[in-house]
Amino acid sequence: MKPVRLPAAATLALPRWALFALGMLYILPGLIGRDPWKDDAGSFGIMWTMARGGLHDWLYPNIAGLAVNDEGPLAFWLGAICIKLFGWLLGDVLAARVSNIGIFVLGTMSLWYTAFHLGRRPEAQPLRLAFGGQPEPDDYGRTLADTAVLVYLGSLGLLLLSHETLSVTLQGSLIAYFLYRAVRYIEGASVRNAVLVGLALGALVLSRGPLSPVALLAALFLGTRFFRLPPATSLRHLALAAGVALLLSLVWILPASIVQPYSQSPIPDWLAWNASELSLPNWASISAFFRVGVWFFWPAWPFAGWAIWAWRRQQNMLHIVLPLTFLGALTVVILCDPTPENGDLLKLLPLLALMAAFGLPTMKRGAINAIDWFSVMALTTLAALIWLFWIAKLSGWPAKLAHNALKLVPGFKPEFGIVSFLVAASVTIGWILLVRWRVSRQPAVLWRAVVLSSSGLILLWVLLMTLFLPDLNYRRSYAGVAQAIAAKLPPGANCIDTNVGSAQRASFAYFGRLPFAGVEGGQCDYVLLQDSVKTRDKADDQSGDEADNEANNKARAKRALARRWATSGATLLWEGRRASDRDERFRLYRRR
Repeated sequence: MKPVRLPAAATLALPRWALFALGMLYILPGLIGRDPWKDDAGSFGIMWTMARGGLHDWLYPNIAGLAVNDEGPLAFWLGAICIKLFGWLLGDVLAARVSNIGIFVLGTMSLWYTAFHLGRRPEAQPLRLAFGGQPEPDDYGRTLADTAVLVYLGSLGLLLLSHETLSVTLQGSLIAYFLYRAVRYIEGASVRNAVLVGLALGALVLSRGPLSPVALLAALFLGTRFFRLPPATSLRHLALAAGVALLLSLVWILPASIVQPYSQSPIPDWLAWNASELSLPNWASISAFFRVGVWFFWPAWPFAGWAIWAWRRQQNMLHIVLPLTFLGALTVVILCDPTPENGDLLKLLPLLALMAAFGLPTMKRGAINAIDWFSVMALTTLAALIWLFWIAKLSGWPAKLAHNALKLVPGFKPEFGIVSFLVAASVTIGWILLVRWRVSRQPAVLWRAVVLSSSGLILLWVLLMTLFLPDLNYRRSYAGVAQAIAAKLPPGANCIDTNVGSAQRASFAYFGRLPFAGVEGGQCDYVLLQDSVKTRDKADDQSGDEADNEANNKARAKRALARRWATSGATLLWEGRRASDRDERFRLYRRR
């Protein structure tokens, strides 16, 4: 017996304007008015270098001369194209983030249409009621599609990464698009669908490399066997898809190999990086996956797990088997990565959100009500605390809260912003009206359990990106340091050698227009060094974490380099750091 029993009243579609408004409130805050921070400044630097450079920069991703060969160029191409198109109007930073909006729309729409098509299938329909009144297939599909998108928007991992110009962000949306194309292929195996599957796989190769596309292609073949598509036809179509993916990837690989930008090709280093991402699973990758995944996939993973349990006795469940197959393949790829990144988990999120949508209709009413009330109480409390801290930092009362709000941004002078206040107040009023609607009407619609949690998370994000955006820019941006260095650099300086990281190099090049040495190098008259103000190193045996030891080794190397320059007779022109960073320090030298 099917685990779903619903009346038609539970499948009323969420108004299109409401879903669109939630999407815009989700993606726009955090893009507008935010400086490139340390997490995504490096990616922006590649886009900016491409937009203001030539063909070699488009073929050989680099940050103002610092080669970056550990990812594909597709995400950077999109950002650079947006800078070319909209930079004159929006500024380079916001123009690059126009690509984030397109990537976000691609992911959410792909997920919506995937859930809609799966929800209309006969095996996914609820039990027919004795006296009628069950939902129509299209209505049920739309409700599940709305639910999947709301779960997707309510996930913490997507919130943190969808506003950053990163390749992993594009990869997550492309996984959602591949999932949609795979569902359409299973429903109707045709050459057209196979070609579109290949386009999705090729775009994934250009975004992060071939490991995930190969795993997905193998999982799709396994799915065709489960649903008993003709083996010869499936092999022929998937071979066509692999060929299309290869041809698309050659759009970058072939020119980069022939042109040899900056007298070298980025392809060998790119392939070597992809090879280094694959090894036998180890305890570090397994523990990191579960430790980070618990909060990264929240609240999608509990609903998805319940869906697997609730539908376990049914057969031919495309809505569970296919995403679960892809989920298993991609999980193996992540666990085989010896140095896993949190961003790699983003490619699992569309799959979990899809399965979560099919798990929600099987839950008891009491469990759904408990989720509602937990969302209302917890998220309202957090929103009130954000408002209270904002009032405290402006007025100084309560004194303890004001001290806690400002101690992380020493030297920062908060000011009242009328636009940010009006936006934050409007969204807060909207949250209050939404809670009032839920409490007064007690609707029976299926998506009520996730609309509150998703809307509450969006509320918190909007409050942080309006009321506290100046504080965050002050703490996490390198704009002030870049301008200070540029003021001390003599006019006509030929170039600058440096050991700074990718995020700092991108920020200094953009905000300070510092002339860093190019990819091919050269003798520069100036050197910008980054080191630590700490005078005593920590012993390696004080930390059992390999990443911490590696960071300590790099810090020691930078301090040693700075000491050598300080004693080599070079002239120190400038020394400084961000006011909010007590460890990181920069020094500008002129060679002797």
